[in-house]
Amino acid sequence: MATFFGEVLSVYSRAVEEDDDDLDDENEDEQIHREIEEKREVHIAWCPEVAQSLEDSGSNKLQCSDLIIAVGTNAAGFLSAYVLNTESWDAVGHVSLWNERSRGSSRQSIALLPGEPACLFYRHRDNPAVLVCQSTCYIAEDQLFQWTEKVFGCLQKRGLSVMVLSDSPVAEYKTPDYLYGSAVPFLRSLKSSASESQALCPALEQPNILTGLPAAVLSHCQVHQIPAVLYQCYTDVISPDSITMETYKPALLCLSKLVKGQPCCPVLNPR
Repeated sequence: MATFFGEVLSVYSRAVEEDDDDLDDENEDEQIHREIEEKREVHIAWCPEVAQSLEDSGSNKLQCSDLIIAVGTNAAGFLSAYVLNTESWDAVGHVSLWNERSRGSSRQSIALLPGEPACLFYRHRDNPAVLVCQSTCYIAEDQLFQWTEKVFGCLQKRGLSVMVLSDSPVAEYKTPDYLYGSAVPFLRSLKSSASESQALCPALEQPNILTGLPAAVLSHCQVHQIPAVLYQCYTDVISPDSITMETYKPALLCLSKLVKGQPCCPVLNPR
């Protein structure tokens, strides 16, 4: 640049420096984004026996005829009280993840603490094709697709049937009629189009919708043509509750057919 008197001065442009700063910021943002994605990744840890079976299968998939998933403390409590109450079940794996509300379950190699929210898998000894999953930890919306892809990615889809038991606050249930206290808790069902089994309770009415892991599982089954039925329990109790657990009893009719020799239902103490 020339001055009025003919002196040549060097040109300085702030735009060049700002462009460099913007590029550094973008690289830093990308690195932070990658670190967050890695931290929020969903992992499945199987016991050595199952891990070896996956490796020996060739397709890296387990043979599974029935997958029962319980989502929520009362659904999980129901399975513990009525299904997993014998020595016929072995813990074979768990899902580890991290988010703002499930920080403890991110540990992959450390045993889970008693009562800690988690996502655990059990397999029946006499019928190893039957798997049970108890999920009491919060799974964020951006982790739901990962969960379904990785869990179902370990299972053979041919011959697979899925049952989901899920807790939901009665405040989320939409109906034009008044709900009397004596009518709560209650069950509603929803099936994938591939399911030919008869539901054991009334279907979920419109405009009610599913959310969270139950919705993700049912959507996955719908897309991949896997027979699936979901039983949603609407309750006014958030904490573990015996009456709410007993609401799932109609599902025992199906569960008893899956696992022969299961004992009779225990009697739980009333609320």
